[in-house]
Amino acid sequence: MKNLSVTTFITTLFAVAILILVSTFLIFISWDEDRHKIDEFKRYQLISITFLSNLKLNPSEEELDKLYLNLHLKPIRKDRVESIKELIKKEGDTIFTGGSSLGQMRVFSLRDREFIYVQRMEHNLLLEDNRNRNYYFEIAVALGIFLIGLLILLYLAVLKKLSPLKILHRQIQNFAKGDMNSRIGYIYDDEIGKIAKSFDDAIVHINKLSSSKNLFMRNLMHELKTPITKGRIVVEMIEDESSKKILINAFNRMNELITELAQIERVTTLSFEPHYEYVMMSEVIQKSKELLMTINGNVIVEVRNGALTTDIKLLSLAIKNLLDNGIKYSKDRTVTIKSSYKSLQIISKGERLKHPLAYYIEPFTQEEKRSQGFGLGLYIVHNILAKLGCTLSYRYENGNNIFSINAGVACGMGDDIY
Repeated sequence: MKNLSVTTFITTLFAVAILILVSTFLIFISWDEDRHKIDEFKRYQLISITFLSNLKLNPSEEELDKLYLNLHLKPIRKDRVESIKELIKKEGDTIFTGGSSLGQMRVFSLRDREFIYVQRMEHNLLLEDNRNRNYYFEIAVALGIFLIGLLILLYLAVLKKLSPLKILHRQIQNFAKGDMNSRIGYIYDDEIGKIAKSFDDAIVHINKLSSSKNLFMRNLMHELKTPITKGRIVVEMIEDESSKKILINAFNRMNELITELAQIERVTTLSFEPHYEYVMMSEVIQKSKELLMTINGNVIVEVRNGALTTDIKLLSLAIKNLLDNGIKYSKDRTVTIKSSYKSLQIISKGERLKHPLAYYIEPFTQEEKRSQGFGLGLYIVHNILAKLGCTLSYRYENGNNIFSINAGVACGMGDDIY
């Protein structure tokens, strides 16, 4: 029940209500038929006893008319008796037979009318049942149809009232997928309208915060680049090599931080979409090594070459960050990149990570004793791979830290590569 959609729940609720109503109606019909049969039997039994008893007394025409009136019977004219008897023989059904030593009486049903044939010595009377019909059944049918129709109309009205939720859901999904210009509108001031307005206000607020953040980041990086560049030039003029080296390292680390912040802003933007192209795996590895800017001996490549569809810039950047981490924290300053079935592994010798991988893919997180980097490398890798439809996993085997880029449904790394 918890996972049922509102529409499904309401449909089920109304379906059960209609089913209960129809079941009640069928039970009523069955009960009404039984009651009608019992009433008929009692009535015709009463007519049989009363009529035959009175005929025994040879009543006059006036007494017979009075008897007809009391029993709600209508005598058939003599000129029609034979024709009706013929119809009864052909189409009629016997619904009651009664009698005694006083005589016999039979009741026939013909075309929704009841005829009573009485035989008593010289009396052979054909009578028509003239009682007033009750309309319980017709009223029940009309009421049942009305209630079912009313339930269906109520069901349609509820669905129509809830239909804006589908539009609201679609608009929220568009916003979640990166459509920052998406707006949510609803003309009525009911609960759905209030929810829609709240979401719309939230979107406006998020857009303002996002614009402010982007403007702040761009201005910050722009403003920092100039003094860092000037400072780097001035440092080159310092004669004290010890102080010069410390300042150069400081400026380099500031440049790295600005570069990583720019990468984060680009990758984590909701509206950003990867540019997929058909490339060879060797091109991706070569691009990663170029970005790494390290000596060839630091990276050992054991990757089977093949074609794949991916964003070469993003995937190369992710691999570069993993290679950089591996070199920085490995014991022998080397890292191996290796391919296996639907995954790419970056392997380096070193100590096991103290925390689960989920800890390190958060921004500005790293081991307490490590001073290199800013704790943004794995955060960038995780966001890049999420954009490409891949996943990152970690395991520790035989003294090696192994980070794996695993191909997903939309990752573009197929069986022909691994």
